[in-house]
Amino acid sequence: MATKDDEFTPQINYELLVETALRTVVRSSLKIAEQSGLPGNAHFYITFQTEYPGVDIAPRLKASHPERMTIILQHQFWDLEIRKDDFSVSLSFGGEREKLTIPFMAVIDFNDPSVGFGLQFASDLAENDEDAVIDEGEILPGAAEETETPPASADVVSLDTFRKKPNS
Repeated sequence: MATKDDEFTPQINYELLVETALRTVVRSSLKIAEQSGLPGNAHFYITFQTEYPGVDIAPRLKASHPERMTIILQHQFWDLEIRKDDFSVSLSFGGEREKLTIPFMAVIDFNDPSVGFGLQFASDLAENDEDAVIDEGEILPGAAEETETPPASADVVSLDTFRKKPNS
């Protein structure tokens, strides 16, 4: 039997739960690359928000990519290190090696075109949920080369399909 207090009970944010669970795919994929290298023809296109808190990139890269940037992890990347909430990697830009640190919550696209796999994350969720953290391989709410466009050949899983549409 519902009470008046039940009307004000917060709802489970399934959209955020799915979004953060899928980010563990990104973390786990990068962890495999960190430990064993990229298997076969695997290579990752990772697009992230350069303005997101915790993103650490060289000022010259920030100047040329003020909002978002796509990196490719394929043949020439170094020092890949996966941590609880972020990862760092060194890539070559214009012949200069640069270290980038990217929080997982800043990632808005992740693609491996070698197998036609991709994930797309809502940038508004990433911007508005700075409290999300990764805990032992899970992201929990509340707790080189460059290119501008990821490959079109990947089948991208977009969460827009599952989002509620506002009543018109």
